[in-house]
Amino acid sequence: MDGTDPSQLFDDTSVAPGGQPTGFQGQGVGTMGHPGRTLLSDPMSNLAMAYGSSLASQGKDLVDKNLDRFLPISKLKYYFAVDTVYVGKKLGLLVFPYMHQNWEVSYQQDTPVAPRFDINAPDLYIPAMGFITYILVAGLALGTQNRFTPEILGMQASSALVWLIMEVLVVLLSLYLVTVNTDLTTIDLVAFSGYKYVGMIVGVVAGLLFGRMGYYLTLLWCCISIFVFMIRTLRLKLLSEAAAQGVLVHGARNQLRMYLTMSIAAAQPIFMYWLTYHLVR
Repeated sequence: MDGTDPSQLFDDTSVAPGGQPTGFQGQGVGTMGHPGRTLLSDPMSNLAMAYGSSLASQGKDLVDKNLDRFLPISKLKYYFAVDTVYVGKKLGLLVFPYMHQNWEVSYQQDTPVAPRFDINAPDLYIPAMGFITYILVAGLALGTQNRFTPEILGMQASSALVWLIMEVLVVLLSLYLVTVNTDLTTIDLVAFSGYKYVGMIVGVVAGLLFGRMGYYLTLLWCCISIFVFMIRTLRLKLLSEAAAQGVLVHGARNQLRMYLTMSIAAAQPIFMYWLTYHLVR
């Protein structure tokens, strides 16, 4: 009737009767056109931004220092400095350590060389990959027996991790009680304790391929190999310099160190069997 569009539900109030925009839109172009320029030109805003950047930098430095105290990232890089040649030789040493002669770790200016340059140096790459592969092989073994569920696989991973942590804690407590002065660190103990996953994987795979008899024979070989490996590696770390050089060990303290070394080595086959026997039927 008045010339408006019949499909329009509401009146357009954004335009004044004279055809000019309302005051709000007209003023917005001038006052809000460049808000960033006004903000940056304010000295107080610049000071606040500089102060915030300084606080962020200080907070980052504080977090890095505390993180390096509890989780030494720089030291962890050393344990992952490996290459393909080192991994191949180390796996062969773990499975067949009987012909290896020199077990001492090489040093350069009182600092141990990177694992890729010394097969005797401990690393975390093989234990970490061994743990992950063990979980995958365990899932495969459970799947072939129609026993696989995500809950069971999670329990398998959790139990293996808990046993590893308990083993390292018991060894640290034993070293403290025996008062052994050694350069072994907690990360070294984690590395040495994680090498048993290699033998566990080989045993479970042999069980999948050749049955329980193949599992028992292969696991027995791997258990003997890891026992020999641990004895020859830890004796240089835990026993006295005289024992490391082949001199007859005397004294109650050295006897305790020898028993502790044998106990750590003997615990590896027990854990290997305990964590794998239910995976092969």
